Amino acid sequence: MSLLELQNVSFDNDGKSILKDISLSIASGDFISIVGPSGSGKSTFLKLCSHLISPTCGNIFFNGKNYGDYSPVELRRNIVYCSQTPYLFGNTVMHNIEFPYSIRHMKPDFARINSLFSMFHMSTDYLKSDVQNLSGGEKQRIALMRSMLFMPKILLLDEITSALDIHNTLIVEKVISSLHQEGITILWITHNPEQSTKYANKVLTLESGKINSFEEVAK
Repeated sequence: MSLLELQNVSFDNDGKSILKDISLSIASGDFISIVGPSGSGKSTFLKLCSHLISPTCGNIFFNGKNYGDYSPVELRRNIVYCSQTPYLFGNTVMHNIEFPYSIRHMKPDFARINSLFSMFHMSTDYLKSDVQNLSGGEKQRIALMRSMLFMPKILLLDEITSALDIHNTLIVEKVISSLHQEGITILWITHNPEQSTKYANKVLTLESGKINSFEEVAK
């Protein structure tokens, strides 16, 4: 059984067709790179998978169960989306790191928090930082850490290294690769041809809102 499946999914916005008749099965443990020209529907595809938007027609299934049969909270605990433009709220980094614990009525797990900061080669001094003073790359990494405090089944990443320099891109790639090795299914959008095949076992190419190809990566 597929972990995630889309059946004849289309999405229209303001009368414009963004995605057209997408049918796709994603297995548990897949690492899928999503590529294609700008405007091909890549980000919309991830937003549909994360249940941030709903299909105009068609159905999406997680673990064989229709998205409509899940509560949004249950889905978003299992399927986590990180956008290209990270959104941090509150005043400090700590507000963002505490949030996943507070909505679960739990105290922050500082062993887990310290471990994540170490993985990203960042000091926990950042916890005191005002989010308005962070660079785009720092915001991206904090948003990613916030998503990783509780491990999802599926991690959806929309160009999450676009604001990073080469050094920090390699650090983030290594973290994502390690998550995949732990069993998390990864779908990420990238415009970097080398990055698209570096870790992925499959590449999904979208063009003009349709699947152009869905191929395994030769290793």
